[in-house]
Amino acid sequence: MSPANAGTLHVVATPIGNLGDFSPRAVETLKSVATICAEDTRRTRPLLQQFGIDTRLLALHDHNEGDLAAALVARLQAGESLALVSDAGTPLISDPGYRLVRAARDAGIRVSPVPGPAAVVAALSVAGLPSDRFAFEGFLPAKAGARRERLQAVASEPRTLVFYEASHRILDFLIDAASAFGTDRHAVVARELTKLFETVLDGPLGELRDRIHAEPNQQKGEFVVLIEGAGDDEAARLAEGRRVYARLAEHLPPSTAAKLAAELTGAPRKALYGGAA
Repeated sequence: MSPANAGTLHVVATPIGNLGDFSPRAVETLKSVATICAEDTRRTRPLLQQFGIDTRLLALHDHNEGDLAAALVARLQAGESLALVSDAGTPLISDPGYRLVRAARDAGIRVSPVPGPAAVVAALSVAGLPSDRFAFEGFLPAKAGARRERLQAVASEPRTLVFYEASHRILDFLIDAASAFGTDRHAVVARELTKLFETVLDGPLGELRDRIHAEPNQQKGEFVVLIEGAGDDEAARLAEGRRVYARLAEHLPPSTAAKLAAELTGAPRKALYGGAA
């Protein structure tokens, strides 16, 4: 049980681009705590200086979070209040912080959100895709094989899918996504949200792939990619059929793989393998 005079761990959202999105409450919270735990102090320090915040910074990232969590919880139990921020947006959303928050909650420490920007929510709000139910996938594996396998695994997902991607992989991501979901599946590529060169492109995956390939400027920045869910039963069967076929084709002749995939999923065999008899 945490002592009555224990501090609070504040989980504070920071701007994803436009500094005007930094809330007054977030600024006051960061001024009031003993220490700010930041994913990368080199990126957080200029933001703090911009708003006159001189609170001490402590680097907390994937490589040291497990080691520091116990010591930080001890400080909270002793009465200090701390803040947790990521490089941009809301902490823990594809960013470090989970271990510290879990350790604080296990110790009975109050963990309080100071909400604000999150790229996933910002992208959903302007995408024009169903947002009542969505699945957030974050960053996929950097290696091509693992990325393709993950895309194939979610191709039949009926909910809107949301991904984060880096500039140097965005084109490869779209090539693989068009292969896994089909070139006609509707998608949205949101780039540099809230920043000077913000763009939101939408259309079939094949068209988005080709456009971004043809426009190098559209390959720069930070990306959120949203892909429409499989939707009706026929589309879902086809997506699942393609996923199963891709796995079977690694070990079987294409015609055999297509036949088995069609039997297992109900997808049309010819759509899985052109020329399968």
